[in-house]
Amino acid sequence: MPQPRALSVLIPFYNEAGNIAPLLDEVHAALDGIDYEIVCVNDASSDATAAEIAAAAALRPDRIVSLTHIERRGKSAALFTGLKSVGGEWVQLLDGDGQNDPADTRRIWDTVIKGNNNPALGIICGRRTSRNDSGFKWLQSRIANGVRRFCLRDSATDTGCGFKLVRARAFVDLPYFAAMHRFLPALVRRAGWDVREEPVNDRVRQHGVSKYGFMGRLGAGVVDLLGMIWLVRRGGYGIAVEWNDPRTRR
Repeated sequence: MPQPRALSVLIPFYNEAGNIAPLLDEVHAALDGIDYEIVCVNDASSDATAAEIAAAAALRPDRIVSLTHIERRGKSAALFTGLKSVGGEWVQLLDGDGQNDPADTRRIWDTVIKGNNNPALGIICGRRTSRNDSGFKWLQSRIANGVRRFCLRDSATDTGCGFKLVRARAFVDLPYFAAMHRFLPALVRRAGWDVREEPVNDRVRQHGVSKYGFMGRLGAGVVDLLGMIWLVRRGGYGIAVEWNDPRTRR
């Protein structure tokens, strides 16, 4: 059986033509010297995304895995599709629009993961130190984060940031539902793992347009938050002393 890789970079794409090659080139450069792979999930894009992923995979078949949904299912579904194929002990989630900086992955890998003395650390969440969104988007994000943090007590200050570095073992403990990617810190904490935040860069989108509108986020967000409140209040998982489980070795 092949040894697991150290790191899998999981990137969901939907109509991100023009962003793919630059982003993947940055990942290759940033992670040089680490045993990594990149899992690209095309969520049934209607533009040149599939062709651009195929071209990148042809250049680096040793590093890139390409998966394509037969119909669009959304970001959370794309993440779970990719999770079934990752071989890394840690999984770096990056958005396909290029606004997350792969250099942050390398910095956090070298400063946090390499010297990690907390085996129960389940997720490192990015906290954007600056925002390249409009003032209106910044305001709605601040309000949404404050409401969510008050309701779920997950201590996360920027869950809208797509930068998440997740222990693969913790990821498989999570329940799947549409839009669960918005609640990863709360879900990981509910499963008994520790959560940590690190400052990360937020960059300007170079190609394409945002896939999220205010009204869509608002309607789905309220329903999803109510479901999460119910889920969190039902309690977390049991962990047996006899298991070979990192959560028993804090």
